[in-house]
Amino acid sequence: MSLLRQHVTSESLIEHCVATGAIMRAVAPHLNEDPDLFEIIGILHDIDYEIVSGDMERHGIVGAEMLREAGKSKEIADAVMKHNHHLFSGHSTPVDLCLQSADSISGLIIACALVKGGAIEEVTVKTVKKKMKDKGFAAGCDRDRIRSIEPLMDLDLFIQSAIEGVTRIWVRSND
Repeated sequence: MSLLRQHVTSESLIEHCVATGAIMRAVAPHLNEDPDLFEIIGILHDIDYEIVSGDMERHGIVGAEMLREAGKSKEIADAVMKHNHHLFSGHSTPVDLCLQSADSISGLIIACALVKGGAIEEVTVKTVKKKMKDKGFAAGCDRDRIRSIEPLMDLDLFIQSAIEGVTRIWVRSND
């Protein structure tokens, strides 16, 4: 978190990164992956977004270099670099697919909670799936990227895990 906060000042972007990390942590055990590693990747995935001013030709590449310079592993740096779906496609590894899905669903889950007055405990798989069909709701959340997890796990299980992940951090930050 301290590394993220050194480079990201927007509280909404920090919230997005933390939510993405929480989702990655919640999903990792279902994929037989390391929850700590997945969470770190989720938290750091947009570390360069403000620095590159949203330039999608540089986003992720600059972040990976920043992480290498900070002494983070090649695995973390590579996942951050490859998460930019504008530059990289053909995601097939568990970490890459999970990050694609978590990055997109985090905003959708938070938007669902906000519609319910901030009551994350009222967000269900049914709620999220219904809102996924409404392209105008949380329009920036890419539904195809959310579904990219399906080769690895059932979509309902992913959504339930994602809700649980966001709930863990939401409750802590909104107490």
